[in-house]
Amino acid sequence: MNDQEIQKYIKKVRDDANEDMKLHLGALNEMHGETLKTINENFVLVNNKLDKHTKILDSHTEMIGEMKEDIQVLKEDMKEVKEVKEVKEVKEDLKNKTDYSEFLVLKNQVSLRK
Repeated sequence: MNDQEIQKYIKKVRDDANEDMKLHLGALNEMHGETLKTINENFVLVNNKLDKHTKILDSHTEMIGEMKEDIQVLKEDMKEVKEVKEVKEVKEDLKNKTDYSEFLVLKNQVSLRK
């Protein structure tokens, strides 16, 4: 083989190798492109779901804040109800108690009967 034939052979082998490499890289590129497309689609789905959950969480946070305010109002109202109840109990107790002057009259009547 002379120098020119060797160069021709090397060129053919290199061209064949380049063609094989192009086919292999094209297949890899297509495979990775599909994988990246799937990853991107899943990312969009997860991101949308996260946005929905964030809105729900914000709504729940607002509702909890409102409930906390309502509970505070209820606590204050219950304190007032308890105070009113205590006042009514004191009034009822006073009604049930005998006046001192009435007590003296009763005492005298009991003494007289003895």
